[in-house]
Order: sequence, then C-alpha cells, then structure tokens
Amino acid sequence: MTIHHHPDEEILVRYAAGELAEALSLLVATHIAMCPACRSKVRAAEAIGGALVQDASPVAMSADALDSVLARVEVSAEPEPVKAPLPSGARPILPEPLRSYAGSDLDGLDWRRLGRGAYHIPLVADRGAPTARLLRIPAGRPVPEHGHNGLELTMVLQGSFVDGGERFAAGDVETADADLEHQPVAEPGQDCICLAVTDAPLRFRGPIARLAQPFIGI
Repeated sequence: MTIHHHPDEEILVRYAAGELAEALSLLVATHIAMCPACRSKVRAAEAIGGALVQDASPVAMSADALDSVLARVEVSAEPEPVKAPLPSGARPILPEPLRSYAGSDLDGLDWRRLGRGAYHIPLVADRGAPTARLLRIPAGRPVPEHGHNGLELTMVLQGSFVDGGERFAAGDVETADADLEHQPVAEPGQDCICLAVTDAPLRFRGPIARLAQPFIGI
C-alpha cells in the first residue's frame, strides 16, 4: 500500500506532544498505524520532546501534588465491553485504536442512515470539541457539496474517492479548510469508508442537506 496524502507535519508534532484533541488524535493514531513514514516522524518528534524534557530544570512541587492528581482520576466501576474476536486468519480493515472506538471491525458495525445511501457512525462528539465519525459513501456517488467553517480531515480506510482531480485511497488523508468548497466522489467498485474529523460544522450548499444538518450533527 502506497500512501500519497498525509496530515500536516505540524499536526504530527502536536500529536507527539500530546496537544491534540481526542478526535484529531484518533485520526493521527489511525493514520500512523498504516503509514510507516508518518510513524517515523512521530517517533522522531517524541524523541526530541523527551530530550528537551530531560534537559529541563526541575520544578518544585507541593507535598500533596500526587494526592491532588490522583483525586482527579475518574475510575469507572463498569467493566470494559467484550469485543467479538475477528475470525481466524481475518485481517482487520479498521486498525487500532480505531477498531476499539468503533467496537468492531466493519462487518459488525451498526451504521446510521445519512440519506442518499450514505451512512455514518459518530465516534467522538464532545460538545464544542472536534468530532470524529466513520462515513460510508456508496461506490460511484458524491457527497453533498459543502464548504467548511474550520478544519476537516478525512482519512480513507477502504475504497477511494476523487476530489479536485486528486485521488485518495486507503491510508490517505485529505485536509480541507475554510477556503475550500468541494464535492468528493466515491470511485466505482467499492463503498468508500472514511474516518472524518471536523472542528466546526460544515457549510452545505443544498437545501436538503442544510435542513438535515442539525439532526446528523455534521
């Protein structure tokens, strides 16, 4: 698998430093699970950050600092859900940690209808924070034409789409910002499965998509 489109290096460095919101961190973690080049960049950034911390001067802490931190840790009494194991010899389409967020590989997912044959699964949806969701776009079909009020990162997991003359296949990440209005089209042959992260609502041009937007949360 050859990956041609990657997240910006600034995002990779911020991921290594632990500065990204959960949804963006999930996308980067999923991408580097599939992309050796970006994985190496993240490791290099982590090594540089570790060296800087090692050379930093120590800061005095209060006597109750440890107790204060532990008091903020939320411990859940509920057991972790048991995930169905993959069939013997099966290769997962969703890499970790994405598969744990979704609760299953593709065959076991509970898709929600978006309209026009498209489906989604919200994964991270904290109010006021970047959101992450899985999208399934029917083969050969476009998504509604839209612009952006912020940043949108879309990573392909299966299938492919074409946008602005560029092709995005498994592992590729498309970055869109407020300057871009577009209408990606899934290529024929296989539904396009993507992980999409947005930090602000999209701007849909079509009236039907605008009416549905409050209900689907995109």
